[in-house]
Amino acid sequence: IGGNGYTICSGSDDHTVRIWDIETTKQFNLFNGHENVVSSVKYGSNELVNTILSGSDDKSVRLWDIRSDQQIQVLNGHTNTVYAVEYSPFVINDSIGNSNVICSGSVDNTIRFWDIRSNKNELYMIQGNEKEDDGILCFKCI
Repeated sequence: IGGNGYTICSGSDDHTVRIWDIETTKQFNLFNGHENVVSSVKYGSNELVNTILSGSDDKSVRLWDIRSDQQIQVLNGHTNTVYAVEYSPFVINDSIGNSNVICSGSVDNTIRFWDIRSNKNELYMIQGNEKEDDGILCFKCI
């Protein structure tokens, strides 16, 4: 549910991300750009309230601007489906305290951290244990 409490976002088999008005049940925004099924979506909060994160079977993470209906960034690095996306509470070198790190988890058995200010730079990666894990399907930053 979006910051205003009246919208939801969805990812679809048709490769799109959509925002819906809960009260009218009408589509509010449509984002095209993924090249395969959109498997995860997440609304932004605080200073990123006007953004949506999405992950896809096309192995990418994308950041969308709700106000302009535009894709802001494409983050590539995963080698399999991205099933989880999160806005991280971590802050990297920001005196104001704004969060500028996002995270993504994939069937490739990694959780990757990205600095969205640096335009696509991967900060670091957590690699799961190939013998014990069978990919990252979900995670939560706390």
